[in-house]
Amino acid sequence: MDKAEQGRIDPVRRILTSLLSSVFLLAILLCANSCSLEKMALKKVAGMLSSSSSGTVFTGDNDPELVGDALPFALKLYESLLASIPKHDGLRLSTGSLYVMYANAFIQTPADMTPRHEVEAKEALLHRAKNLYFRGRDILLVALERKNPALRDQLKARKYKDAVAPFGPKDIPFLYWAAVGWVGAFAADPFDMKQLTALPEAGALMERVVELDPDYGQGAIDVFYILYYGSLPDYMGGDLGKARTHFEKALATVAEGDTSPLLAMATTVCVKEQKSDEFRALLEKILKVDTDKYPDNRLINTLNQRKARWLLENIDDYFLTIEEKPGARTKEGFP
Repeated sequence: MDKAEQGRIDPVRRILTSLLSSVFLLAILLCANSCSLEKMALKKVAGMLSSSSSGTVFTGDNDPELVGDALPFALKLYESLLASIPKHDGLRLSTGSLYVMYANAFIQTPADMTPRHEVEAKEALLHRAKNLYFRGRDILLVALERKNPALRDQLKARKYKDAVAPFGPKDIPFLYWAAVGWVGAFAADPFDMKQLTALPEAGALMERVVELDPDYGQGAIDVFYILYYGSLPDYMGGDLGKARTHFEKALATVAEGDTSPLLAMATTVCVKEQKSDEFRALLEKILKVDTDKYPDNRLINTLNQRKARWLLENIDDYFLTIEEKPGARTKEGFP
């Protein structure tokens, strides 16, 4: 067996080993006669599934289709366990954040790359993405509401400081992923005025993350704000200047080889400012990244490269004029 084939099989083995181990432990539950034994076994499975090593089985893979096909089973497994041990914070975080990631990478991204004339297929995918974003957000909000039962009411009443004051450093991942899921749902349906007016509630959660740990996630906060300020209309707080500031900060702080800031900048600020030359340069930079050189980001970079290629092939859909060379505008029908 050559190295290329081995490299493709190894990720499959890791995923199967993780899932089969979980299924094996769950089978033990069927034979358990004691509630305490059952709880012990459930917590053992939950601990394994919510460990950082379990996450890298997915994020380090080089086959998006393989991961995309495996995740629905994993999600329902996580959710089934969570129903039995709802106060297991590690499992709740893994379940909620995984729903948000799945909605983004495997539902909304394919929707964005669906041809415009396939309207029904595109809308169906976006509707599904919105639903899954909210599912992930709500799973995460349950953990936050244990600390502040009035959280949602205070957010709706715009009492943002009161709403987030009870949360400390241990709550950062829940705040972060709940905010990402919330904004993701809006991105999937930007014409939902109810969600548009609720976006400051998501912003309040992320602002608390910034207060507690401005460097959380090696630039993850800055990537969020590139999308947040770059996507919102001006009257709702959109600010392309702030988005650019966060882009520069993200480039200085993200893990080496992470292409997320480049894609976020290209698809928001560059499109809004109609800077096709910068748009193309950022996407071409994504395509130059060696995905195998950064194994922890292999999956996200593979997905980002796939989308970058599609965006470059469909650049005419995003710009009124395309700058092939400095000072030259060549798209037919425009000077």
